[in-house]
Amino acid sequence: MSVNLAKGQQISLTKSGGGELTVVRMGLGWQAARKGFFARMTAREIDLDASALLFAGKEAVDVVFFQHLTSDDGSVRHTGDNRVGGAGQGGDDESIVVDLQRVPVHVDQIVFTVNSFTGQTFEEVDNAFCRLVDETNGQELARYTLTGGGKHTAQIMAKVYRSGGGWQMSAIGTPAEGRTFQDLMPAVVPHL
Repeated sequence: MSVNLAKGQQISLTKSGGGELTVVRMGLGWQAARKGFFARMTAREIDLDASALLFAGKEAVDVVFFQHLTSDDGSVRHTGDNRVGGAGQGGDDESIVVDLQRVPVHVDQIVFTVNSFTGQTFEEVDNAFCRLVDETNGQELARYTLTGGGKHTAQIMAKVYRSGGGWQMSAIGTPAEGRTFQDLMPAVVPHL
């Protein structure tokens, strides 16, 4: 059963039947907002980009995004860049797969961000979401809705982090400005 996350809400990444999750997928989906009678002819393509920032404490140690599809250690993998979004059918347009068992012990947080590479604000995006899926069985664990407008070009979506002997997920949902993950770094730091 999936949990609809609210900003700041946290969930444990422990399987309902016991045991730890081993591989999770953070999926991102969206479509361009179409408003008015001539919307089909005038809607611009929107290129949202998902990124995963790997931290050891407050120090960024690696990043996975459309130009660096796999972390240096191989534990985090981006499935590829989608430059236009979907048709609003609810599927993932971009995904980042995290093998939690392979994440190096010094990496204690992975922050997921989304930014509008083409510069449109979230007012121009419909049906945007991020979701966490148990990659071993395809079960959606949590969903965070990104749609809701706003004059921002990016969001710090969520993070997974080590807690005790396992992993937790926290929905962040903080608006930010920037076309790339590098632009978002100052806004990410307060969430570490």
